[in-house]
Amino acid sequence: MDANPGDEIRFERRGHAAIVTLNRPKALNAVTHAMVLALAAKLPEWEADPDVKAVIIKAEGRAFSAGGDILDIYQAGRAGKPPVQFFADEYRLNAAIRRFGKPYVALIDGVVMGGGVGVSFHGSHRVMGEKAQFAMPEVGIGFFPDVGGSYLLSRVKGAYGLYLGLTGARIGPGDALHAGLATHAVKSEDLAAVEAAIVETGDPDRALRDLCIVPEKKLNEADAVSVGLHFSLGSMNDLIASLTQAAGRDEFAAATLETLGKRSPTSLHVAFRQITYGEALTMEECMKMEFRILNRMLAGHDFYEGIRAAIIDKGDTPRWQPATLAEIDEKAIDAYFDPLPGGELLI
Repeated sequence: MDANPGDEIRFERRGHAAIVTLNRPKALNAVTHAMVLALAAKLPEWEADPDVKAVIIKAEGRAFSAGGDILDIYQAGRAGKPPVQFFADEYRLNAAIRRFGKPYVALIDGVVMGGGVGVSFHGSHRVMGEKAQFAMPEVGIGFFPDVGGSYLLSRVKGAYGLYLGLTGARIGPGDALHAGLATHAVKSEDLAAVEAAIVETGDPDRALRDLCIVPEKKLNEADAVSVGLHFSLGSMNDLIASLTQAAGRDEFAAATLETLGKRSPTSLHVAFRQITYGEALTMEECMKMEFRILNRMLAGHDFYEGIRAAIIDKGDTPRWQPATLAEIDEKAIDAYFDPLPGGELLI
């Protein structure tokens, strides 16, 4: 077994599989730069090794991964050294997982968000246990659904991916399976059996064949219709106007409007465009677009303010700039997507 600095991520070769274990349970397996670099270095090795038939990624503890280590990002940015390189390496890893030529099997239980989604949901097999909870809640901290969120969420049917990206709603395996985000669901107690069968056979489909379940989805048909009606409109302003008009007669629309009212107005506008644009882009093009946005976010206000309110001053109300959707300048949003003067992300 190979251990990396701090033992944050472990690699093991067993049978026909290479096994990755995220190993920061006390930090809910938040992804660090060292973890990103270590996994990125292993993928080419495993792809070239004929004895590796599949890669399995799993996690220790009660969470698969709660995202990136945002406190470190906050501190670096506030010190005048925004960690652009961390994100560049992370985005390259996300793209490498998407194009990996062998089965890449994520065994997910507990919460999976942000950077955790990036190292799992771009693989060929996204297997969720009963306790799994998927979310992309970045707009709540003044950020945007990155790590390939523009690719993943734009391909979810019925505008549901846009709904998930803008609200940050958590969903379980039933809804993730229905949306096409997860490929399989199993009982949490059977995840170990799936791993053992892949190790033995090297064939994830065979390993999953007799263990899959179809969990109940929580999104009812009426709310799904509401999502499709409002979130398929052509702009963030149209979306808000539509929800506002419906709020008096539709509890789901009213609740959604209330949720969006707490999010960063800038992040909402950026995420709306990002996910909308992503549908027509390749994974590599999505990552280049996200890197453009990332650079502007790290130079802005809302990301640091969102982390301050949520993490530093736990539970404080963030003071967004601009404070309301009505104050958003569309030209300022355009600038998030402009080419980078220093050069684009190389993938």
